[in-house]
Amino acid sequence: MRLVNFIKSSIVGILDMAEELLSEIGLVLMFLGEFLYWAIRPPFRIQETFRQLDFVGTQSILLIVMTGAFTGMVSVLQGYNAMSRYGAESLVGAATALALARELGPVLTGLMVVGRVGSAMTAELGSMRNTQQIDALLSMAVAPVQYLVCPRIIAASIAMPFLSAIFAFSGMIGAYIMSVEYLHIDAGAFMSAVRDYVTSSDVTQGLIKAAAFGLILSLVACFKGFNAGGGARGVGVATTKSVVLSSVLILFSDYLMTAIMF
Repeated sequence: MRLVNFIKSSIVGILDMAEELLSEIGLVLMFLGEFLYWAIRPPFRIQETFRQLDFVGTQSILLIVMTGAFTGMVSVLQGYNAMSRYGAESLVGAATALALARELGPVLTGLMVVGRVGSAMTAELGSMRNTQQIDALLSMAVAPVQYLVCPRIIAASIAMPFLSAIFAFSGMIGAYIMSVEYLHIDAGAFMSAVRDYVTSSDVTQGLIKAAAFGLILSLVACFKGFNAGGGARGVGVATTKSVVLSSVLILFSDYLMTAIMF
């Protein structure tokens, strides 16, 4: 009897979580419509957009370079372990390049930026909401979505493809060093396999994914921060939910886009 009750409560809990997730996605989509409405209306906050580009893009480069380099190294080690069993060590570079360009680059860049940028966006906007700074903008006839949200979403959508490309490039440098210097794979065979198997469409797909992930993570972060309440505790809860929801949506949208582009 206890087992049956446990199963029932677990099913109910899962259904409640799914319902809450779908409700959150619906509200985020409505917020997206509001963003699109204000994004095409003047005045355009160019200076604020550049400031957000610096925060999202320039200040994330070191993190992305380090993460990409170690990801490339680990990918080579794991790929070599599998391919050496079939005498295909020379294809390690091509396999790593494809993984970095199409999947690892955009996805891991998105997750890193969620942790660094998305959480900061939510906390900043949540603090502004709780200290009534957003209400002050309304009292001065300034649209808060246009002034606070649009520059952040535009900047993240622009910066993410560049960060993903930097991630993939750093990963390939790490993969090359690990392959040639540590595993003693011929450098010519490594580069030849990369040129033969990696096409421009692979790179394009990764950049498209990265732009979509930038839109998703900034949209969720701004939505959660914009609607945060309950003081400091509410800001903390909103930030946590923002990171979780952004990460889930990035992984889910990655599957959808991969299935469409496959």
